[in-house]
Amino acid sequence: MQRKQFNRREVLAAGVAAACAGGAGTSLFAKKQPSFPRGKAEHCIFIWLGGGMAQIDTFDPKRMGDAKKRVPGSYYPAIDTAVKGAKVCEHLSMTARVLDRAAIVRTVNHNVIDEHAAAVNRMHTGRPTSGTIVYPSVGSVIAHQRGPGGENVPAYILMGYPNLTRGPGFLGAKHSYIYLLETKHGPAGLKPPPGISQARQNRREAMLRKMREAYLAKHAGDKKVEDYTAIAENAYRLAGPEFMSAFDLNQEPKSLREAYGGEFGQRCLLSRRLIQRGVRFIEVVQNQNFINGTGWDTHNDGQLKQHVLIQELDRAFATLMTDLEKHKLLDKTIICISSEFGRPAGFDGGGGRGHQSTAFSTVIAGGGLKTGQVIGKTDELSKKIVNTPVSVADWHATIYAAMGIKPTKDLFDPNDRPVPITDGGKPIKALFG
Repeated sequence: MQRKQFNRREVLAAGVAAACAGGAGTSLFAKKQPSFPRGKAEHCIFIWLGGGMAQIDTFDPKRMGDAKKRVPGSYYPAIDTAVKGAKVCEHLSMTARVLDRAAIVRTVNHNVIDEHAAAVNRMHTGRPTSGTIVYPSVGSVIAHQRGPGGENVPAYILMGYPNLTRGPGFLGAKHSYIYLLETKHGPAGLKPPPGISQARQNRREAMLRKMREAYLAKHAGDKKVEDYTAIAENAYRLAGPEFMSAFDLNQEPKSLREAYGGEFGQRCLLSRRLIQRGVRFIEVVQNQNFINGTGWDTHNDGQLKQHVLIQELDRAFATLMTDLEKHKLLDKTIICISSEFGRPAGFDGGGGRGHQSTAFSTVIAGGGLKTGQVIGKTDELSKKIVNTPVSVADWHATIYAAMGIKPTKDLFDPNDRPVPITDGGKPIKALFG
């Protein structure tokens, strides 16, 4: 008789079942799992401000400073908002008027200061980098847990340059993203090369399909190849006119396209159109083209044109919230604004700002959450946390909980080792009514 081989996950499951059958009082596994607030959001738009948004110049303004005289403080005056007692930078005037649809989280923190790449990875995966495992990004986890919200649409789209930090890690290529660099062109990988007719494209696909089938017949169980095969076949389906029509922004009124603003605003508009078709998670990168010369990495004279980025963010974010609301999608969609870290109140030798990770701001809007509030408080120069610290794991747990995903649920790496979705993160309770 052939003996069945059990994998690690089956052994653990059998152990838990046996322990439960023997009585909860005698089992370590029988501890009651903590409950978590469960949101009703169906989609997530993750706005990424790469380089390090200065919270003191945007969503956590303090007393005015002076870059020339090296007096620490805000670079811009603050204004009132629709949320009583909450102020933001003067260049966020449109957002200020609709801030009741959002919540500012002013006390996010981690311990990565000088390395952009490591901090970007921390904010996308919720964990420090590891030499033994590649953790999945927030987008891939949501794609894995929720899948696409419609037929023949991807679960995860990235509007920005692709890299490992945004990827699926140990979840595998099946839960990765489709990306585009410019809204007017759409995802390049879904379009045949110039001069390739549909008939020729069909012949190519048929030939590739036979090659994949022949390879898998000889190498059954090769998960990487199986995943890439599934991706290729899905891409072929996505290349049809129904999904690709989402990228034709000319179908929208000219007045609305103008309200959103330039390329970043058009990405936000496209996000709404993609959500309407069922895309689950969309990351929208703002500073790809460095319209102010430096992006959000405002060392030295990068500070001088920081307001260009802030104004662009203000226009697109405020319009996105009201546009989603008009289409009755805001309560079904969470919009997150995040950056790898913040900036200190003091100015460097060139009049710009360095890096700060002890306290910085993120924003979350919509999703049926309890918005119109500020979470956490920092000191007089936005350097130290006064109350309600929010770890990166807590920030991720909040996003997952808003999407109805249990933050403590286990994923399994290729060796069948359980990996909790967050690194002990707890959702911000104040956001869940």
